[in-house]
Amino acid sequence: MECAKAAQEIARSPACDPALGGEPMIYLNIGEPDFTAAAPVLAAAQACLAGGHTQYTQATGLPALRERIAAWYDTRFGLQIDPARIVVTAGASAALQLICLALFEPGDDVLMPDPSYPCNRHFVAAAGARAQLLPAGPEQRFQLDAASVAAAWGPATRGVLLASPSNPTGTSIAPGEMARIAEVVRARGGVTLVDEIYLGLSYESAFGHSALALGEDIVSINSFSKYFSMTGWRLGWMVLPPELVAPVEKLAQNLFICPSTLAQHAALACFDDAAIAEYEARRDEFRRRRDFIVPALQRIGFDVPVAPDGAFYVWADCSRFLTPAMPSSWEFSFEMMRRAHVALTPGRDFGPAAAGRFVRLSFASSMAQLETAVARLARELG
Repeated sequence: MECAKAAQEIARSPACDPALGGEPMIYLNIGEPDFTAAAPVLAAAQACLAGGHTQYTQATGLPALRERIAAWYDTRFGLQIDPARIVVTAGASAALQLICLALFEPGDDVLMPDPSYPCNRHFVAAAGARAQLLPAGPEQRFQLDAASVAAAWGPATRGVLLASPSNPTGTSIAPGEMARIAEVVRARGGVTLVDEIYLGLSYESAFGHSALALGEDIVSINSFSKYFSMTGWRLGWMVLPPELVAPVEKLAQNLFICPSTLAQHAALACFDDAAIAEYEARRDEFRRRRDFIVPALQRIGFDVPVAPDGAFYVWADCSRFLTPAMPSSWEFSFEMMRRAHVALTPGRDFGPAAAGRFVRLSFASSMAQLETAVARLARELG
């Protein structure tokens, strides 16, 4: 967010004013699709307002929406999920807060990869527990594996919090490795939480499998923000073991009352055939952007050790461009904002292991913007 504020400040300067011959800032720092809610979703929201359907819902969400989500798991992944195990939340963030409060106590340790999305570890900390970051390099696809989980497990370890596909790397955990991790955790009486908010945006057949296939003890967090392009609607969900539904419901009643009624009624239309067809076309477009941006960055001189198989991020090593005056990805990102008018996210927030070398680039922007951004970076980096 500090970088985003700086980018907005630079964007207001004469250097970024087209009327003065400047270059508008290109924002590749925020993970938000340039697509908005699909037309059927907008129509459903308008119908909800026109019909006056704006009262509170159940804390766990509209029964009809829970059923539509369960049906999506069946058609998309071949999984039979009881709708009673699904809890609709005010975004995936609320889901993570609720599950961390339900499961973790002060003194607990939760294993997470480094790099990982910073808010996930903060949800653990907000419950009084400690996020134990384990360095995960390219040989592990920047993800935890069963061996590292087993080696790091200690007396205070309560479980693991994974993300597949991951923010910031766009990499997934292979199904076989995910199964081995779940077995390690299960054997130690722990819990396996998997952030799957980018699961719909998987591009390779080897990945794109939900961890829910491994058993009812897996907790999956998901969202309408990414694949379904509803970022500002703040709507997500969890799939829980049956015994966790009642405790999470009590927490939700006290902390949130219920998710947005308007967003829930609108989200019912996400699963219409026309909407799914649109989302699949958008997924194809994200894949096209990935297939452009990764080799383009490599031609400039960035190292991309593992190509993203999902989400819309590239985790790129900028070591080649670092100098005594620009010693880390933090300074590099600010310099590119000032010179190329391209906003990137430095690695600092995602964990200390390789923070100084890596930047995260979001390819959620249009192809035209990506092409312009690459041209500007190439110009400034020689």
